[in-house]
Amino acid sequence: MNTPSPRSRRLAERIHVVIAEMLERRVKDPRLGFVTVTSVRVTNDLRDATVYYTVLGDDQQCADSAVALESAKGLMRSEVGRQTGVKFTPTLSFVADTVPSSARRIDDLLRQAREADERVQHQAAQAAFAGDTSPYRDGETTTSAEKDDDHESEIG
Repeated sequence: MNTPSPRSRRLAERIHVVIAEMLERRVKDPRLGFVTVTSVRVTNDLRDATVYYTVLGDDQQCADSAVALESAKGLMRSEVGRQTGVKFTPTLSFVADTVPSSARRIDDLLRQAREADERVQHQAAQAAFAGDTSPYRDGETTTSAEKDDDHESEIG
């Protein structure tokens, strides 16, 4: 992936501010939920801008907000062009940011793993041997040299 140029980064930051202000003050669509612009990425040729956003709410509110953003795209693009003064106003694409939901999912999985580890540790602390502590010793103490002698006498 190409690294963004300094100019595209500056334009992305400005677009971020313009769109966030518009969502807060000018876009009055009732379908629009509590939307937060998380980041904006602009291509190096300054022709396309991808706006990443999150919505506080359930799946229906996310879907309604996506429709509202698409319908307000033209208004936001003209305001971006007016406030940035670039020769060609970039096209806007709105993409739901999945990072927060992925982070929540990872946190849930880590919590489940931690709880499972705690259960295993608790069971291990309460565990006892099923039989003798040393089932392979029969009470006799023989050295390995004696065992080798016994083995040779059985062969010979």
